[in-house]
Amino acid sequence: MSEQIRPGRGIYGYERALARAGFAPVAGADEAGRGACAGPLVAAAVILDDRKSRRVEGLNDSKLLSEPTRERLYAEIVERATAWAVVAIQPDECDALGMHEADLQALRRALLRLDVAPAFALTDGFPVAGLGIPGLAVWKGDQVAACVAAASIIAKVTRDRIMEAYDEQFPSYGFAGHKGYCTTEHQLRLDELGPCPIHRMRYENVRRARDRQQQQRADRVASP
Repeated sequence: MSEQIRPGRGIYGYERALARAGFAPVAGADEAGRGACAGPLVAAAVILDDRKSRRVEGLNDSKLLSEPTRERLYAEIVERATAWAVVAIQPDECDALGMHEADLQALRRALLRLDVAPAFALTDGFPVAGLGIPGLAVWKGDQVAACVAAASIIAKVTRDRIMEAYDEQFPSYGFAGHKGYCTTEHQLRLDELGPCPIHRMRYENVRRARDRQQQQRADRVASP
């Protein structure tokens, strides 16, 4: 690539440099929920419009934004983006694939689902093969590349909404608060109740809670 991408050119710098080098449009992809022990893994892909009138201001890593800011930016991205797509890998598929492979597949599926075919893909943290286009893994991409930041917001907001819906289905676990991540509160409820159908059984803490519940049931049956 003849154009060197230098830091300090703003969060749209990657897309602009790639466009000058002949790679346009550029898609960014990111995921939410990799570290959770319950709920789906959600990935999103976004192609942004760099025209000033369509630009989304204030993009950043979704984890660094407040919930109201994420919701506002989500609405702007959906309205202004050239294309966007989101996919969810359910807990049983995460268990079957393993989290790293699930992550790769989620990002790949999101990018391939875009209505507009990208010429280049930027992904957060690690490369994704099998796209049929060149790509680049960007360290902390959701903080330095606009399309990746936008994807992180779409993925995070989508997953949070899914977990809030699960909170109504499984109200005893507090999913609306911790969103399925391994917090102290979540672990206390998991230890007390055992896992529910949306927990990921590959996680040691989930298996331990399951085994404890099974042993307690067996003890109750065996007791006179």
